[in-house]
Amino acid sequence: MTTTEALDGSAAVDEAARSVARPFYVYAVLANSLFQRGVFVLFLQQRGFSAGQVALLQTLIYLVSGLAELPTGIIADRIGRRASIVIGQVLVAGCLLGQVSSSNYWVFLTLFMAQGVGMACVSGSDTALLYDLLVRRGATAGYVKIKSRFTMLGTVTSGVAIVLGGQLQRFSWGIVYLGSVSCLVLAVVVLMSRVPEIRGADAVDEQDGTEKEHVDATAWRAMLRVATPALVTLVVVSGLMHATLTPYIIFTQKTLSDQGAGTALVSVVISAGFFVGGLVPLLSDRANQRIGYRIVIPVSLVTLAVALGLSGIGLVWVTIAAFLVLVGIPEITAVLVDNVLNEAVPSRHRASLLSMIAFVESVLIGTGYLVLGTLMDGWGSSVGMAIYAAVPLLACLLWLPVLFRGARVTTEIEKPADQKAS
Repeated sequence: MTTTEALDGSAAVDEAARSVARPFYVYAVLANSLFQRGVFVLFLQQRGFSAGQVALLQTLIYLVSGLAELPTGIIADRIGRRASIVIGQVLVAGCLLGQVSSSNYWVFLTLFMAQGVGMACVSGSDTALLYDLLVRRGATAGYVKIKSRFTMLGTVTSGVAIVLGGQLQRFSWGIVYLGSVSCLVLAVVVLMSRVPEIRGADAVDEQDGTEKEHVDATAWRAMLRVATPALVTLVVVSGLMHATLTPYIIFTQKTLSDQGAGTALVSVVISAGFFVGGLVPLLSDRANQRIGYRIVIPVSLVTLAVALGLSGIGLVWVTIAAFLVLVGIPEITAVLVDNVLNEAVPSRHRASLLSMIAFVESVLIGTGYLVLGTLMDGWGSSVGMAIYAAVPLLACLLWLPVLFRGARVTTEIEKPADQKAS
């Protein structure tokens, strides 16, 4: 092959990747235009709910999401990944409408559980749909770059939406929640009109004949085949990282409020955090090439522990500075881990297997909310944050054997066409 032909081939792959990515970028912007995200804890407090009750709601949403991951992942592989995303986003939109219309805690419990099911329908399906469409076009080499931009757009959009939500709340909580619902509906329209459907069986058709001998009849057999000890450790450590980062971002709202920040300042800080968390993942491709996920993981975990510890000092500007400086680093890890997990699982059961992994993460996140909420109720928001720093430190300890032994995470079960050629 001549240099010119190689360049032409590379350009064709890049264009194929971009054509797949464009509608996903639009979808990311719309699906993350959730104006209530940065201030919904304050909304729940105004409804008269305590930190413990808010923590229970968040725990339920993630536990239910985790339990629903397995059946929704199988459904996504059978009926289609796009169909699963559409069902999930419509369900989430309906739950948001219900929340702004009620003040009864038992109604909120029901709505948050239903929202958890909606989240499960989206989780795993969106990544599986994007990755397998890239497989179809022979362009998976661009996945880390595309996913980092997808994450950036979604997170930056969330930041803008949070700022707007903090301002719109001055007029009405109804405007905040109806705006979110409208954007979710538009996201569904974009997905239905511009992204082709793909099922697990469709993804299998993209494999060549030499790999069909490895096709497993069920997702459980596929999971057993790929579940190396290092991969299992990666899933648990990643879950603990998310179980730290997600409650930390959400409960920072309460911590800042308790330390004297007003609603407007809280919304601005959380929004700025989302901007940081959105822009930093653009460094994921470079971090992957120069450092690798094995090193980035412990760095992110220590960073989270430091941020939580600094929040425990009780000074509002220290909490703000720690949040803004440190919150973005774990987002790089999330992109790199996502790529490793996609490489490790076969296409036929990709949504199902990613949902199994998301189940572990959801259970850990839900438990994290409950633990952090209990700590904040018992010790105060600042001290509770500092005590919770033990979680990322524990995850770091779990990862050290994999780091130093260089244990293998992925298997050779299936490689995309563009990787085979390299």
